[in-house]
Amino acid sequence: AQAKATRRAIVEAAARLFIRSGFGGTSVDAIAEAAGVSRKTVFTSVGGKFDALKLAIDWAIVGDDEPVPLLERPDIKAMQTEPDARRILTYFAATAAERNARLADLTAVLESASGLDADLRDLSVALAEQRLTGMRSLAALLDARGALRDGLSRDEAADVLWLLGHPGGFHRLVRERAWTPERHREWLTETLIAALIAPSYRPKRRR
Repeated sequence: AQAKATRRAIVEAAARLFIRSGFGGTSVDAIAEAAGVSRKTVFTSVGGKFDALKLAIDWAIVGDDEPVPLLERPDIKAMQTEPDARRILTYFAATAAERNARLADLTAVLESASGLDADLRDLSVALAEQRLTGMRSLAALLDARGALRDGLSRDEAADVLWLLGHPGGFHRLVRERAWTPERHREWLTETLIAALIAPSYRPKRRR
């Protein structure tokens, strides 16, 4: 438990410093000082700066440091079993808004530094691919319910979900344009339903 608490403190301190000073402007010594541990403890508990950023992003995606995969989380399972496509998108918009509130600043850190470091660039590409894989699964759920607009393919629906649900959109509207998180969530829900769901769609009732 102590080791886990130490690891959490280091990653949280690193995340704060990355957001404030950028990846390049943050040193391992600064992380150690902010977390109240030694430089050696940072390396033995977490690793280097890259490892700390990756862990901070991973934890921001799921909301904690528990070893439970995203697909096993209750909000994802709720979407997978929901018969109404509009409610699926309502769930998605709500969880995406919560997730992006945690993730937006760290994503900006990663993207700003990825041009300078091959490992960070690879991480950025891998995270984008992971997001796209998740959005393809979500688009497949909508398609399986016969909900997609005429002429809209699964791949196109996944692309729309991938684009509109990106943490950068939250960052632009909430951080830069001062939208409230609630307004962003409402807008995301309305926009996704309008863009993806056929106006004639009627959900099947649960048996």
